[in-house]
Amino acid sequence: MILPGATLGILGGGQLGRMFTMRARTMGYRVVVLDPDGESPAGDLADRHLRAAYTDEAAIDQLAAACAAVTTEFENVPAATLERLARSRIVRPPVEAVAIAQDRIAEKGFLQKARFATAPFRVVRDAAELASAVRAIHTPALLKTSRLGYDGKGQAVVTDTESAAAAFERFGRVPCVLEERLALETELSVVLARGADGDIAVFPAGENRHRDGILETTVVPARVTQRLTDDARDLAVAVAQGMEYVGVLGVELFVANGGRLYVNEIAPRPHNSGHFTLDACTVDQFEQQVRTLCGLPLGRPRLLTPVAMINLMGDLWESGEPRWAGAFRHPGVRLHLYGKTEPRPGRKMGHLTCLAGDADQALALAHEAFAALQCLPAPATI
Repeated sequence: MILPGATLGILGGGQLGRMFTMRARTMGYRVVVLDPDGESPAGDLADRHLRAAYTDEAAIDQLAAACAAVTTEFENVPAATLERLARSRIVRPPVEAVAIAQDRIAEKGFLQKARFATAPFRVVRDAAELASAVRAIHTPALLKTSRLGYDGKGQAVVTDTESAAAAFERFGRVPCVLEERLALETELSVVLARGADGDIAVFPAGENRHRDGILETTVVPARVTQRLTDDARDLAVAVAQGMEYVGVLGVELFVANGGRLYVNEIAPRPHNSGHFTLDACTVDQFEQQVRTLCGLPLGRPRLLTPVAMINLMGDLWESGEPRWAGAFRHPGVRLHLYGKTEPRPGRKMGHLTCLAGDADQALALAHEAFAALQCLPAPATI
C-alpha cells in the first residue's frame, strides 16, 4: 500500500485532475500535476505543477522521481509517456488498458473480440474502405475519428456516400470508424473501481442525456427497470475484467432495440456522469481513484439520496456572470466550479448536483436551479 504522506502524480490538469487532487490532498497525500497549461485547474491546487508537454522526457522523469505512483485524468496521454513512467513507478490504469480506450479502432476490436454488443460498425482508413463501409452500414450513421474525439468532437452524421466523403476529408483522412446511428431508447453509464487484487466496487447506474454530443444531465437512480440496471452493472464489470483493468472506469451504454444494451465507449478514468458521487454516495469516484492507485481497499459505494447532475457550459457566461444566488436558494443544490478562467461555448465550467426525494424530483430541481442561473444583464458601457 502507498499510504498518506506519499506523493502521487497525475497526467492532465483539467477538472478531473483537479477533483482528484482535492480528494488526494484531503486524504493526506501530496500531488504533482504534469500539464502544459499554465492556468491548469489541477495545477493551481497541487503541491507542484510541472508545466511541460506530455512528451517532455525531462518533465516525465521529474514526475517519476517525485511520485510513488502516477495516474491520468484523460485517455489521450501518449503511450510512450506511460511506458516510460511504468519502468520505475506504479502506473494505473495500466498502459494496455489506456491504449485500448484511446483508439476507437482498438476499442471496437476489443469489444468485438470479447463478444460485447456494439452498434454495427466498420473501420475506415482510406476512401475505398469508406465507400465499402457506407454500403454495409445503415444510414444515418456516425463517422468518428479513431483518436482524439470526445464531447462530440471528431464526429459527423453522414447520410450517403457524398456526406461521408466530405466528412472524411474534413477530418483530414485520418483513420475513422463508421458506426450505425441507433434509435436510442435511453443512455446509461456505469462507473466502477477495480483494484489490483481484482476486487470491484460499482456505483449505481446513471441515466444520461446528451446535447450536441456533450453530457447535459445524469439522473440516479436511472429510471429503467431493475433488470436493465443489473444487466448494465454486469456488463460494465465484465468489460473491466476483460481488460484486466485497475483504476476507475466509466462504461457508456446505449439502450436500443427493445431494451438491448450496447457498449458505446470506455473511459479509463473518472467519468463526467460519475460526478453525482461527490454529494450523493458514501464514497466518490475520486476517492476510489486514489484507493486503486495506492493499493488501498476499495470503498463500498452506497447511494444516500436520489440525485441529478447538470453540467454548466461556458455558454452560460455569454451575457455575464451567472446568478449563483438563484441556484443557492434551492435546498439540495450543490455547486461545483472547476477553476477555469475562460468560459467558452461548449467548455465544461462546472456542474450542479441536485438532491431530492426521487429521481424525477431531482431532475426537475436540476432544471429549475439551472434556469435560476440565467445571466444578469450586461453592465451599461459608460
